[in-house]
Amino acid sequence: MRTTNVHDQVLRAALDLFATQGYATTSVQEIVAAAGVTKGAMYHYFASKDDLLFAIYERMLSLQKARLDQLVAAGAERGDAVEDVLRAVCEDVVTTSIELLAEGTVYTRSQHMLAPERQAEVKRRRRAYHDDFQALLERGIEEGVFRDDVPPAVLIAHFFSDVHYLPQWYSPAGPETTAELAEQLTELFLRGIRAEPSATKPSGGKAK
Repeated sequence: MRTTNVHDQVLRAALDLFATQGYATTSVQEIVAAAGVTKGAMYHYFASKDDLLFAIYERMLSLQKARLDQLVAAGAERGDAVEDVLRAVCEDVVTTSIELLAEGTVYTRSQHMLAPERQAEVKRRRRAYHDDFQALLERGIEEGVFRDDVPPAVLIAHFFSDVHYLPQWYSPAGPETTAELAEQLTELFLRGIRAEPSATKPSGGKAK
């Protein structure tokens, strides 16, 4: 007989309800009813709605950070060029953000409702991702691959503004596949941050 995973049932029900009707307006009773469990079963895993909200964010943050670490480590092992590593990272974060679109929707709308200590933890986890992403950019700048006339923080904001707004405009029913959209957004970003080729000076003295 297949064992029912109460933890996952409750988390999925909460995610669906938070994404469709909002965190503040969703009651614990609605969550347990949608999950098909008792309140006692829910409280065995989650002490409060705040625990559920944090668990939703934690899943998204943990997955994306683990994927970033794997891609950077694999690139280092193969000796990949920094742009190739950054391309893989950018495409991955777009892809995972689409796969976790409901989580992104809840994050965008409700992260300010977390308890202060949980907000601080989410901020710390996002900063860890940000710092590793920035390290790739800075490596590319040092190697002359990426432009150095714009601060890395601005370049990062430029890319992640599109990622963070995916829940507002992306539709799975659209014409592009997830892979195509990830490739398109990444290529637009990389084109914008590549260093311009050095101007070649004409030989033989002054140009006429």
